[in-house]
Amino acid sequence: MGMCVDPGVFRWCQALSRSRSCATITTPNSGASKEAFPIFAPTAGRRRGSRNSNEEGSNGGLCRSRRRFCRRQKATINGTDSKAKTVSNYTRSNTISGDAREDTLHCPQSSPLLVSLDNESKRTQKVIDASVRNSDSSLKRLISSFLLVLCFTFGCCTINPPQDAVHITAILGESVVFNCHVDFPGDHPVPYVLQWEKKVSEKGQEIPIFIWYESYPTHSGEGYEGRVSRVPPNSTFGAASLNLTDIRESDQGWYECKVVFLNRPPKQHKNGTWFHLDVHAPPRFSVTPEDIIYVNLGDSIILNCQADGTPTPEILWYKDANPVDPSSTVGIFNDGTELRISTIRHEDIGDYTCIARNGEGQVSHTARVIIAGGAVIMVPPTNQTKLEGEKVQFTCEAKAMPGNVTVRWFREGSPVREVAALETRVTIRKDGSLIINPVSADDSGQYTCEVSNGIGEPQSASAYLNIEYPAKVTFTPTIQYLPFRLAGVVQCYIKANPPLQYVTWTKDKRLLEPYQTKDIVIMNNGSLLFTRVNQNHQGRYTCTPYNAQGTQGSSGHMEVLVRKPPAFTVEPDPLYQRKVGESVEMHCDAQEAEGTSKPAIQWQRRDGQPLQKNRVKINNGNITIENLRRSDFGYYQCVASNEVATIVSATQLVIEGTQPHAPYNLSGSATEFSVTLSWMPGYSGGPDYKQDYTIWYREAGVSEWSTIPVTPSGSTQVTINRLSPGTTYEFQVIGKNALGDGMMSKVITIRTLDAQKAKKPSTTTAAPNEKEFQPAPEGLGPKPGQPRNVTVVEIPNGFLISWQVPLERAHLVQFYTIKYRTDAQWKTLNRGQIRPEETSYLVKNLVGGRTYYFRVLANSLKSYETSEEIKFPVPARVKHKAITAGVVGGILFFIVAIILSICAVKICNKRKRRKQEKEIIRLQNSTW
Repeated sequence: MGMCVDPGVFRWCQALSRSRSCATITTPNSGASKEAFPIFAPTAGRRRGSRNSNEEGSNGGLCRSRRRFCRRQKATINGTDSKAKTVSNYTRSNTISGDAREDTLHCPQSSPLLVSLDNESKRTQKVIDASVRNSDSSLKRLISSFLLVLCFTFGCCTINPPQDAVHITAILGESVVFNCHVDFPGDHPVPYVLQWEKKVSEKGQEIPIFIWYESYPTHSGEGYEGRVSRVPPNSTFGAASLNLTDIRESDQGWYECKVVFLNRPPKQHKNGTWFHLDVHAPPRFSVTPEDIIYVNLGDSIILNCQADGTPTPEILWYKDANPVDPSSTVGIFNDGTELRISTIRHEDIGDYTCIARNGEGQVSHTARVIIAGGAVIMVPPTNQTKLEGEKVQFTCEAKAMPGNVTVRWFREGSPVREVAALETRVTIRKDGSLIINPVSADDSGQYTCEVSNGIGEPQSASAYLNIEYPAKVTFTPTIQYLPFRLAGVVQCYIKANPPLQYVTWTKDKRLLEPYQTKDIVIMNNGSLLFTRVNQNHQGRYTCTPYNAQGTQGSSGHMEVLVRKPPAFTVEPDPLYQRKVGESVEMHCDAQEAEGTSKPAIQWQRRDGQPLQKNRVKINNGNITIENLRRSDFGYYQCVASNEVATIVSATQLVIEGTQPHAPYNLSGSATEFSVTLSWMPGYSGGPDYKQDYTIWYREAGVSEWSTIPVTPSGSTQVTINRLSPGTTYEFQVIGKNALGDGMMSKVITIRTLDAQKAKKPSTTTAAPNEKEFQPAPEGLGPKPGQPRNVTVVEIPNGFLISWQVPLERAHLVQFYTIKYRTDAQWKTLNRGQIRPEETSYLVKNLVGGRTYYFRVLANSLKSYETSEEIKFPVPARVKHKAITAGVVGGILFFIVAIILSICAVKICNKRKRRKQEKEIIRLQNSTW
């Protein structure tokens, strides 16, 4: 509560000012202190509800409040126009001495208010009216003028709210009345100002929310417009009471009623009251979980439920109408706002309800946890092997919530219904199963089922279908040619699954025994290879293939004719040397033998790279390459072929005046702190160019490379020192000549030895025997494509490893090799080479309970390409079978041994008896 008094009581207020450290006001034209007007500040002990408060501390709070009040009015006045300003350009000085503090406001002499400070309230009222008449009619200017007068005529105090202040509780959205009475001096009504303020911070800062003065418009603070009003005079509440409507949660806090009289004796009872408003609000959710939550078993989820309200709501969790019981996988965290389930189990599925409640009410929200969001494949398809003509069925059982599961089947990536060969034989059942009836040899391949219910990403699972059939001849050429005095082949076009076992041949209706015939060999694919053809090899041949399923019959008769091969009449030079930008023309021509067709001539690069058609022209066997580049460097082949044979003539094209080519065959060995590298030099760019090398290396996983020049110049071996032990490094080499840097070599990876293993150097050449299977080194020539779809299937007599031939460069395959490991070392599984037409291998001695890793290698003449690594855990029961067989075998051996021992004993006894009988007979005869 604050009050202001008549400034006429000068001496009393002056003494009070000295004793209570209250402020004085001095007119600017009176010198240092011509006339001072004390501002009376009643102590907190006179305020309602704070009878024992410290008087001096209260006066200090009063003065601080007055200074804040005046500063607010200064800011308000400075915002008005020149006509509305009644006081301007005032300054302020503070003097502090001991416990006494004096605030002096200096106002211009021309201010009409200073002249009337010692007059009675009526004259003051006239000054206010005059100021208002000279100002704009806006509320802001009116209140500013009036409050400035109050700044000079009375003091306003701010104290901490008393502990026994009036406490009021209201519900959000309702209305409340703060009951504040007005005690007039001597019970005689006099003019007064009503001001309501709210405490907005712990430091005591207050903002006016309502100001009323008779005959002037009321002022409502920001956020209180239209919600605060003075109660009617005829109500049962005090005349200074305030009505607050549409209560908000932000309205909670301390409020003070201040009644200020313009002429009031200082010893009269003071007016003012403190109120505390508690705003209660029923709970309302600010964060809730989704209504339906789809999960998979084993997932982790967090249900978040947050609510606002006053008092702060309490959060309770229920599952299926029962309180949630925390466990090792279920917990409630963050003051109950989070329900966490770390591993979803079947018993965790259900309805979860969070309830927010306080004294004003409660709200609830329910979330349903369901298995699962997207469709989940419960029973995937498995690899199957069928005989041609049988029926095959792949299962694909899926569950989902919602349960509108759609199942689609694909063969090698294409929908099965769009594969023409399967169109009339394929059926997809309602349970998702795929049926092919009957199966044919061409149906072998990978089949994939894809399930979806429109939620999340579709799931898929694959299986491989292996169709077995007797070996059969797919094509019989009526005539085949053999080149005289060269090597030639008589083809038997065979298809077999299981793989081909052997082929029988007849010549001129007689069985041909190739193994007993000179210059004839049966190849792995069953064809006949004649190492040197002569006229006796001409005749009529047939072939009959066999596999584990038997044979589908012999081929037709093939007439084999011996003819002379074509011969080159013009061959390219062994070497062509050209500079960058020039052109080269290489000549080639061939002639056919009598009775054969003219050979076709083609040019190709020996490394298999395509020719640049926009710069290459071929005319009558001659090839021209224009605008030569460094990439044109290499070996070229002229190929002449007809029905009898194919002959090849090779040449080398060297491009001079280029940067060096990439070094190749980079290899290295490591010690604890160093790596020694060696390589083969790439073409230097011409005989006039000298080539130097630079090593680029870095630690694996590091982005930046370090470089080391190789010395002496031209050396193809270098040692990099000061490396860290047990660390993996990457290396590559680049050549450089006078024209600039060349091409980088392939990157190789080498690991330095650990400190305890530094005695024995390691190299990078043992690729197939290391845990991480290394690809074939570069520079060994072209290699086949990658074997595909490697599978391991358990069959009654062992385990069948099957694969598909490469999609690319399958003609380069000379044989297959199977590698396996159960630990870090790769080993070869097959004893002999697997022929290129064979795509499976039977192994019987896998150990039960172990996990095997397999790779299939497609080998060319000098290089190889590996398939993807597959993992196959051997069932433990296989081991049990082996143990059982061993035990049974041991028992049988023991029984046989016993029987043989008994028999041996009987035979020996019988022989002994016979010997004894003979001895007796001999003795008897001698006696006689």
